[in-house]
Amino acid sequence: MDDQMLDVVGEKLAQAEQILVVTHIRPDGDAVGSLLGLGLSLQNAGKQVQMVMDDGVPQSLRHLSGCEQIRRTPDGAFDLIVALDCSDIGRVGNALNGYHSPDVNIDHHVTNEFFGSYNLVDLSASATAEMLAEYLPRWHFPITKEIASALLTGMITDTLGFRTSNVSSKTLRLAADLIDHGAEISELTMRSLIERSFEALRFWGAGLKQMEREGPIVWTILTQEDRINAGYSGRDDADLISVLSTVRDASVAIIFVEQPNGSVKVSWRAQPGIDVTRVAMRFGGGGHPAAAGAEVPGKLEEVFTKVLKETQELLVNQHV
Repeated sequence: MDDQMLDVVGEKLAQAEQILVVTHIRPDGDAVGSLLGLGLSLQNAGKQVQMVMDDGVPQSLRHLSGCEQIRRTPDGAFDLIVALDCSDIGRVGNALNGYHSPDVNIDHHVTNEFFGSYNLVDLSASATAEMLAEYLPRWHFPITKEIASALLTGMITDTLGFRTSNVSSKTLRLAADLIDHGAEISELTMRSLIERSFEALRFWGAGLKQMEREGPIVWTILTQEDRINAGYSGRDDADLISVLSTVRDASVAIIFVEQPNGSVKVSWRAQPGIDVTRVAMRFGGGGHPAAAGAEVPGKLEEVFTKVLKETQELLVNQHV
């Protein structure tokens, strides 16, 4: 990525009138925040914009302005298609069924496959929302309080409240700019990162009860039965992985979440210096060196055995 590519993408956005913006399945705060941040900014500039994600907006993010506009499927013709926070084209799910591949790919994952006609991939950025916070002013697109709130939410959630190792002074300066535009950091942090539903905590209880450890790896398993008993409606781990990753002296934390479609969602978190994307990519996933994920077809027991073995081998090869 270079300045020339940045300017080319800015020109493409300025010239387009009908724009489709998509993000990934199982959206997190960066996905939703980036989608709303860019989509609302383009709308404020007079563009006709559809914001699409294959899955619905998580409850913890529905306070963000513009969420009611997010659709599950696009409709109509578009001059430009933009994918946000997606490392590969498969991450958009069904959001682009019947449409061509994205013209523009904006992302910060080390596993990005450069699937767009124009690729803005910044591995140094803490979040895709951080990239947009920098690019929108350069492209002369507006940042209102609502747009700033969406982008700051993306940065807060992807950095766990500015606590991850990829947070830089640039990250904090851009966050300060968004606060100057009216984003309220304390409220956004509370609503998107700290608050939990009663059902989510019941789901956590099942996972914590089943937590295991072997050497430098800590893990737990969440079954479909656990989810139903807790009354939790999501298909994720309700961010329990962030709790497991705090276990003292553990190098890697893993959560296995049984899915209703016969697959298992696997999430890894690692201490600095360990690259869990190496394992995630073997199972068709991706992410960041310290935080990766994959959805693996197969029965829970089989997936658990394979993933744990591969992760153990990774740590042996990295002399952990």
